[in-house]
Amino acid sequence: MRRSTKIVNTGLAAGIILLSPALALFYLLCGAYDIYRNTVLDRDMLKKYFAGSGISSFLLSPVNLFMDLLSLPFENKKVYQFEDLPKLHQQELNELLSACDGKVFYQEMEQQMGGVNRGMVFYQWYGEPVRDTESSLAAFTKQYKTIKTIGVSVFNKKVSTNRHFGPLRATLRVLYNVNDMQGEDAYIDVGDTRNYWSKNKLFIFDDTLLHQSVNNSDAIRYCLFIDIVRPGALDSITSAIVRAIGFACHRVNFKFYKNWVALNR
Repeated sequence: MRRSTKIVNTGLAAGIILLSPALALFYLLCGAYDIYRNTVLDRDMLKKYFAGSGISSFLLSPVNLFMDLLSLPFENKKVYQFEDLPKLHQQELNELLSACDGKVFYQEMEQQMGGVNRGMVFYQWYGEPVRDTESSLAAFTKQYKTIKTIGVSVFNKKVSTNRHFGPLRATLRVLYNVNDMQGEDAYIDVGDTRNYWSKNKLFIFDDTLLHQSVNNSDAIRYCLFIDIVRPGALDSITSAIVRAIGFACHRVNFKFYKNWVALNR
């Protein structure tokens, strides 16, 4: 599935270049802007973006540029502190995080992991509830104004992702490491920023930047996986776009996370 999707996306990119030089130039300019936003530039990054796992980001670069304009005058900080978010975003995140009790799902998910490298449970996806997923935590299924995706990702011991790009900039990614990690063997890299989960359990960033999650520890890592609406002067329009994405992609979320195994609650 992953290879066929890559072939389709590569074919679309090639078609744009061959059929419309003007459109190809527009895409290349949008792609160049996307690349410029990254603080670590190397040959591997360029290859991933234009001909690898990041080609979906390249194809969606005009949409992401539009989202950047729609979010003005709020600056895209790339990596955010909690205090950078508007008050409503902070309030809703505080409500969700304060209700998160790892004991509710540790045992069940650990039993399902087995030889699985990475597992994921979604409770909400771009504002759409995942109806075949239940939770004893009401905060996971509550409808929020700014929180649109809620899931739990589980990294097995000694497991990492490859460096990759997220596809859309309609939201910001919020990660909260639920269990306590020790040392510096578990972290996330976003450009030249490295966050160790043992030091900071909460990390907020623009996931269309090249990033990588690493768990070189001997412990399973449980992480709350959240998408929030990007702050902007036209929040209602951004929220409507996110809702439309959720409706269009309802029940196909794991096509976006092909290297993850869906865990049941």
